[in-house]
Amino acid sequence: MSHVDHFSYGLLTPVLAYVMSSVGCMLGLLLTARARETVGAARVRWLASGALSIGGTGIWVMHFVAMMGFSVGDGQIRYDVPLTIGSAALAVVVVGVGLFLVSYRGERFVPLVSGGVLTGLGVAGMHYIGMFAMRMPTHLSYDPTLVGISVAIAIAASVVALWFSLRVSGMLATGGAAMIMALAVCGMHYTGMFALEVRPRLSPAPLGGAKGIDFMLPTLAVLGLLTLGLLLTVVLSPSQPELDHDAVLLARLENRRAEARLQEPVAPPAAQAPKSRSLFDSPER
Repeated sequence: MSHVDHFSYGLLTPVLAYVMSSVGCMLGLLLTARARETVGAARVRWLASGALSIGGTGIWVMHFVAMMGFSVGDGQIRYDVPLTIGSAALAVVVVGVGLFLVSYRGERFVPLVSGGVLTGLGVAGMHYIGMFAMRMPTHLSYDPTLVGISVAIAIAASVVALWFSLRVSGMLATGGAAMIMALAVCGMHYTGMFALEVRPRLSPAPLGGAKGIDFMLPTLAVLGLLTLGLLLTVVLSPSQPELDHDAVLLARLENRRAEARLQEPVAPPAAQAPKSRSLFDSPER
């Protein structure tokens, strides 16, 4: 069995992965909180942005940042780019499905649990598709018990995340919820990674795919810009309570202006000046 190291850079990759997951989950919860205040197309946009933030940054980016610390002896690891991108798309889609399901069905038990199960299975699928996308001269196998535990963690984390998306508001509560979500996501990832068993395999053919660092740097740059844009959108756009408060203030201002106009004294009509007579006017008789 080949030597597997999940922390080849020490605590750098797990800490960075946890931070990225926390940021993505917190931003996603802020976006879903805005979705609760809106209806129609605006709600769809907020929920879709939340799915991109949680599924893209909170889950997928966390996964591949943690994978940067994964090594197998001195062997080289490459990644199948289409499969890797497909795993990212899967994470965003399943999180979006779960968010839309609970957003439009409320906090009822059945939609919450069914949405959590669906999302959890998708998140676990994202993880193992990402593992399957690895290209290295080894044979991979998995401990079925640890795989089952990782899937159970993914489902439980998804149910909790969807519940948070319906209830959490305020920066302090949102930050705490995001840290809990990130801890569950990291727990699922490393449980699945520890389920991996690697055996050497002779493979004369050259490895295909892209190096992890070459693939992840531009990906992280793009997702970082998207995350920054979503964060600025949340910070700069007024919330519905703020809009309602402004509308009340504007209505009061208009009422005061109307009352002031009604209380203004009415000026008496000006006295009519005597009509001047010209030399050509005929005298009165």
